[in-house]
Amino acid sequence: MFDSVAEMIALAVSQSLPIHEVVIRREMEQTQRSREAVWQLMAQRLDVMRQSTEQGTLQPAHSLSGISGGDAYRLWQWLETGHSPVTGPILSRAVARAMAVNEVNAGMGCIVATPTAGSAGILPGVLLTLQEAYGFEDAQLVKALFTASGVGAVIARRASIAGAAGGCQAETGSAAAMAAAAGVELLGGTPHQSGQAVAITLKNMLGLVCDPVAGLVEVPCIKRNAAGAAQCFIAIDLALAGIESVIPPDEVIDAMGRIGRRMDPQFKETAEGGLAATPTGRRLAKMVWGKKSPASSDDLSET
Repeated sequence: MFDSVAEMIALAVSQSLPIHEVVIRREMEQTQRSREAVWQLMAQRLDVMRQSTEQGTLQPAHSLSGISGGDAYRLWQWLETGHSPVTGPILSRAVARAMAVNEVNAGMGCIVATPTAGSAGILPGVLLTLQEAYGFEDAQLVKALFTASGVGAVIARRASIAGAAGGCQAETGSAAAMAAAAGVELLGGTPHQSGQAVAITLKNMLGLVCDPVAGLVEVPCIKRNAAGAAQCFIAIDLALAGIESVIPPDEVIDAMGRIGRRMDPQFKETAEGGLAATPTGRRLAKMVWGKKSPASSDDLSET
């Protein structure tokens, strides 16, 4: 779609358009679909996002493995019964929604991979909570999703969005960067500020490993979506305040790609390192898979 965030922003600025509009036009050009068709597909994705957040917050969602589930509902109920979260009402509700989507995914429910299943909670958690807090129309959220998709496409082209290729920085990091850019635009920021939010978010998540316990997209993935939402909101506030990243967004993306390529394979979705290799991680793998986990045997070690 675009080769760089800089290209996308430059096109938006030169034509006095928001990022979402240049993304829509490029999508129409490349797919040969009408505006209505492109829009409808994205609106459908928003509907699925909303359904998955509600499914996981209004009732407990549990994984088939039995090692995760119900935390989003637990947090939501705690918030709904009048408790005052330290993080404030906006972030805490975004966190609950983000976790809900990943718990629904772990239970084989329907979600939108944005950009992956393991990071699918961050974008809907952030955007739907901003809608709740500020009263945005669904059409505004659809536009924000196009902005997010443009950023995600650049990251996929220049680096990676897969934990197996780049660690969790490539999954939750990319998702948080996408949500940050979309959130800035939604809140009235400029294309340049959206780009700064991308850079700020990603550089704070560089090096994050992918170490799924028992090889499943549950632990620590669900709570990393919560952390990704927090990073996103930090970046949104900083960018809207006019604070800039010293390192431009495309250079941060490229750095993430280099880090991912140099990362030890045991930290890239193999379930051979990090939290997956802890005593509890190994015990849970045995519980799920029996005597032999999909990663290795009892002598699994981080060498």
